[in-house]
Amino acid sequence: MHIDACTFGRMVVDGKAYTSDLLLLCDDVRSDWRRAHGHSLYEYDLKDILDAAPDVLVIGTGFRGRMRVPPETWEALWAAGIEVIIERTDLAAKTHNLLVDEGRNVAAAFHLTC
Repeated sequence: MHIDACTFGRMVVDGKAYTSDLLLLCDDVRSDWRRAHGHSLYEYDLKDILDAAPDVLVIGTGFRGRMRVPPETWEALWAAGIEVIIERTDLAAKTHNLLVDEGRNVAAAFHLTC
C-alpha cells in the first residue's frame, strides 16, 4: 500500500482519495475511523491495529500535530510488541512509504486535518 499524496484534509492511497481520518492496516484502508475523544488517541481507538499486530505503527498527528498520544496508549502498543512512530501527518505519510518499501509489516493511523 502506497500513499501517493498527502495534503491538509486529503490523502491519496493507491490512487484513491480519502477526506476523513483513516487507518491503513497492512493491505486494508479503513476510511471510517473515528476516535472516541477527539484529539486524543487511546488504546480502544486502535483495536483494529492491535488485532492486525503489525511490526510498526505510524501515527500521523495532523498537519499541525494537534492529536495527542497519551502515555498509556504508548505503553499498550509497546506491550503488544508494536514499534511506534509518531509524527505530523505529512511526515508520517513519508515514513509509512519508506517502511513499506523496506518490506516492513506496517500499519498507520492518520489524522488528516489539524
